[in-house]
Amino acid sequence: MNRISTARRDFLKQAGQAGLMGSVAMMAGIPESAMALGGVHGRIIEDAVVPAAQADEAPKYHIKFAVCGMSHDHIYGMIGAVKRGGGELVAAWGGEQDKTAAFKNRFPDVKMAATQDEVLNDPSIQLVLSSQIPNERAGIAVRAMKQGKDVLVDKPGMTTLAQLADVRKTAAETKRIYAILYSELLELKAAIYAGELVRQGAIGKVIQTINIAPHQIVQVGGDAGGGAQRPEWFWNPEQFGGILCDIGSHQVDQFLYYTGSKQAEVVESQVANVRHPNHPLFQDFGDIVLRGDRGFGYVRLDWFTPDGLGTWGDGRLFILGTNGYIEIRKYTDVGVKHQGNNLFIVDNKQARYIDCNQMPLPFGPQFVADIVNRTHLAQDPEECLLAAQLVIEAQNKAKHVTLKD
Repeated sequence: MNRISTARRDFLKQAGQAGLMGSVAMMAGIPESAMALGGVHGRIIEDAVVPAAQADEAPKYHIKFAVCGMSHDHIYGMIGAVKRGGGELVAAWGGEQDKTAAFKNRFPDVKMAATQDEVLNDPSIQLVLSSQIPNERAGIAVRAMKQGKDVLVDKPGMTTLAQLADVRKTAAETKRIYAILYSELLELKAAIYAGELVRQGAIGKVIQTINIAPHQIVQVGGDAGGGAQRPEWFWNPEQFGGILCDIGSHQVDQFLYYTGSKQAEVVESQVANVRHPNHPLFQDFGDIVLRGDRGFGYVRLDWFTPDGLGTWGDGRLFILGTNGYIEIRKYTDVGVKHQGNNLFIVDNKQARYIDCNQMPLPFGPQFVADIVNRTHLAQDPEECLLAAQLVIEAQNKAKHVTLKD
């Protein structure tokens, strides 16, 4: 497989072994009747995956990084990932007064730059992070790379094919690292462990992924981006890219990763504005059908998470294999417990539930190591940009549907 798969496997090998072996020992002491639900094929075995001890070691490397654009609160998760890898946040620029005020309150010791150029022209800064308004991210990334800096941006990394071409060209010419933090894969513990199971052949060859990705417009706190009223750019598809380009980026990246597809096409896509007449350009529903050279994919996106769920979205991933399937309930287990990182796997022998909350997150340490060593362990750059390309193409060709009341 690709380099990111190998790196993750090495990083998590002992973690997975420790968890599975520990659970086997634990299950040996539980009566068989406690596990059975109507016969041998009804068994559910709970495996608590325990991280390897070295996952908590101090970072091996150190770099200086800065923020150039903080329009979306995803920037805090991005900062956290890089810090886990040994990054030192030294400067930041933001274009919105409310965002910069919140940022300064959270990081009072970080130097606030007056302009973007103050960050991009600083020779001591090795890495630039940005969650600027989506249609402005590519421009910042290109300028940063031309100044000799590596780049990590929030999704979507860009909103047009022209911006994508500019990023590809600049990255190739400057030899800088350009990455998009698709956090629903790279920073979600259950998704990481699902990748390990897939690579181990636990469900055979992957045939299809189905991603269901509901979101909530106004959330109660947190760093998912909607703790307050959404800004004006959120409602304008020219700025945020449209529902398929924006939140669909996560899901299409997962389709490529789990199927292992190196080439793919958008078979069909559609969008709609079902319940937001005050924002006529907004899209609150969309879906995509994908065909890759190694598997199929379907993605459903919406902005209709009800308040009663208790979190911003009941994100689910289904991975169908020739010998079994995996389901991830990413952020909650509805009606059971308000806990995320729930993984279910069914094969020809049994059905298992795996609690993945104690798994390590390898992206940050791997990404900082990439910057120091000039490698691509944390993210496959071709996969990263192919996902970006596919969601833009899906958005461009999407049929706009109007539903009758």
